Amino acid sequence: MDSDAGTTAPPAPLDFIREIVAEDQRTGKHGGRVHTRFPPEPNGYLHIGHAKSICLNFGVAAEFGGLCNLRFDDTNPTKEDVEYVESIQEDVRWLGFEWGAMFYASDYFELLYRYAEELIRRDKAYVDSLSADDIRNYRGTLTEPGQNSPHRDRPVSENLDLFRQMRAGAFPDGAHVLRAKIDMASPNINMRDPTLYRIRHAAHHRTGDGWCLYPTYDYAHPISDAIEGITHSICTLEFEDHRPLYDWIVDALSGAVEFKSRPQQIEFARLNLNYTVMSKRKLLALVQQQLVSGWNDPRMPTIAGIRRRGYTADAVRDFCARIGVAKKENVIDMALLEHTVREDLNRRALRGLAVLRPLKVVIENYEEGRVEQVEATNNPEDPAAGTRRVPFSRVLYIEQNDFMEEPPKKFFRLSPGAEVRLRYAYILKCERAITDASGAVVELRCTYDPGSLNGPTAARRVKGTLHWVSAEHARGAEVRLYERLFVSEDPGAGGRDPLDDLNPRSLERIEDAKVEPALASAAPGTRFQFERQGYFCVDPDSREDKPVFNRTVTLKDSWAKIQRRT
Repeated sequence: MDSDAGTTAPPAPLDFIREIVAEDQRTGKHGGRVHTRFPPEPNGYLHIGHAKSICLNFGVAAEFGGLCNLRFDDTNPTKEDVEYVESIQEDVRWLGFEWGAMFYASDYFELLYRYAEELIRRDKAYVDSLSADDIRNYRGTLTEPGQNSPHRDRPVSENLDLFRQMRAGAFPDGAHVLRAKIDMASPNINMRDPTLYRIRHAAHHRTGDGWCLYPTYDYAHPISDAIEGITHSICTLEFEDHRPLYDWIVDALSGAVEFKSRPQQIEFARLNLNYTVMSKRKLLALVQQQLVSGWNDPRMPTIAGIRRRGYTADAVRDFCARIGVAKKENVIDMALLEHTVREDLNRRALRGLAVLRPLKVVIENYEEGRVEQVEATNNPEDPAAGTRRVPFSRVLYIEQNDFMEEPPKKFFRLSPGAEVRLRYAYILKCERAITDASGAVVELRCTYDPGSLNGPTAARRVKGTLHWVSAEHARGAEVRLYERLFVSEDPGAGGRDPLDDLNPRSLERIEDAKVEPALASAAPGTRFQFERQGYFCVDPDSREDKPVFNRTVTLKDSWAKIQRRT
């Protein structure tokens, strides 16, 4: 008997965030509760980077018996929209998560305003009338301390009066701001009297014209966490330098406000992928300049885009688990994401026969009018998927690049006198090629071996196997072949405009592809492996009379090759 018999593998090590949460729960911090939140700003569609944060926040809550809120950070009315709110909810649910409760920062506008007045009364905030440029100049640099604003020592009563007039709409945009009174000499520039409120005469997607005074993210976020009883406020590394301000705001209101919790902020490295951009501002530019068809263009790294392209939620969650949670920024190879998607689709996608660039084949010794049904495997990775019947007839289509009149060595496809196996069907021999006036091959005349399917020569082996469709039964389809949206691994590096790195061949439309009959009626979102071609997904543009397929990912796996080399 093996010495390891009966033992179980040790549990996988926890990442550093889960270690913190586990220790907090063990020691009874926060009363043993675990309550997280995912707080996107509704100013664009979520992208694959947000998927990592979604999986982390919702995953930690689920694993430790806690809750995760969905909260919209809607404090910037000029950039936010109901469309984005709805798309974010759809994306979270598509990834397989459900929130414990849903909130908006705008739910707390009145409370946030009252708490700001309390900070003024405590002489921890003041109204500053400097211009935005002057505030920036007074703030100093990373190596030089800032200077106090000449308005920093305004009396509390004057600050309260001005702040109330700001709320009432008495001043234009930019006339005043409310700033925290902390330390203009702090080595952390975020602590140099940061702005808490600014005047913005703009309609809000929820509150309409009810407010012209809006809180900043740095002010609203820690208070919203504390109001909701969040225990672990998990965010990306760019907020690490903001953590002292996060704690200062909660502490500055202690004693005056009964918060549900004293939340702790924990930072992790965001997801960075090569060959794409992960900035909603830059993605919005692509949409606004109509360089893509919209936020859900299958070339976009948005969750809506990759969903339309055919990625599965399982694959995205698996990818997020594989890259893990780190404290240091790094760039993940897009090939790993594609490899993860490919692995998932290999297990789940039904197979299908599709010819993208058809070349007509006439089998001269196959009886005219005869049609037989050959048995095809739906998914060799899943025996439960069963088989299907595919029509076979005298006239077929194969791929144009599966024939060469003068082939090089090791070309195991069709050429004059060569034989191939037709997938699920007979051995075919090319007798001659027919060309048009320009010399282009337009048709092949072939013969088949009648005993090579189920007869005496069925076991005969040839080196090449080709996919095909019956010309009589094939359905016309549009196929969209997507490549990476950018040609550079780091779009915009060196100060360039990322748009200068766009791939001019990121989309190829094939209007006259031919697919087997079963594919034509598939519902949008259905995924297939087109044999020898790649993985494809039925697009929402698809119609029964003209199905549309998006290529999700090719069969070629560059990540697997990288792993083999290493």
